Amino acid sequence: MDNNKIGQHISEQFNNELKDIHNNLLTMGGLVERQLEMTIQAIETGDRELAEQVIKKEHQVETLEKTIDHECMQTLALRQPTAYDLRLLITVIKIINELESINKKAGWIAEITLKSIGSRSSFSHYELEHLTVLVKGMLHDALNAFARLSLENVSGIMEREANVDREYENVLRRLNTRMMEDPRNITRSLEVLETVRALERIGDHACYICEHLFYMIKGEYVRLADQ
Repeated sequence: MDNNKIGQHISEQFNNELKDIHNNLLTMGGLVERQLEMTIQAIETGDRELAEQVIKKEHQVETLEKTIDHECMQTLALRQPTAYDLRLLITVIKIINELESINKKAGWIAEITLKSIGSRSSFSHYELEHLTVLVKGMLHDALNAFARLSLENVSGIMEREANVDREYENVLRRLNTRMMEDPRNITRSLEVLETVRALERIGDHACYICEHLFYMIKGEYVRLADQ
């Protein structure tokens, strides 16, 4: 299925409303993706200004979420959407909630990064690199799947979720070892723990986006992560 199906209505105004909603979600997705990229870069470089920028930009995503939600509700109230259009609008509402959750987690990681800049720790950001690459790629591909309204790459995204879970467990084991070996590592290790938990949850949200897309296209809701 391609996005040409958005725009097959007698009312040109209705066509434009649905296209605007679709495009606004993609804009929001791009903002959230950039938020995550800047957060990861701040972790890797210890760039205080970059972390602060992520926190300051949180409200832009929140404002766009409210705008899109209002557009969807208005369209539901004023139009007579077909079954497909109804699923599209419901899916958009669910996906913007996932994106806002990712936005908040990126902001939270940025706040943790600000606190940890300059601290001495035996834990290197390189040990998070595999996890950050996985999560960033999952979000990008999930948004790309929605942009094309295609389920072609959804299974690959779900497979990476298992890799995220394994990497998350690996990091937890290393953190536990460090805290047991030297109590001076506890404070910093707990900060890293909060970061990896947030990253793991972002991977979950990327999977949920795929599940919502599956519902929109197939008309049925399944827990793809369990398959």
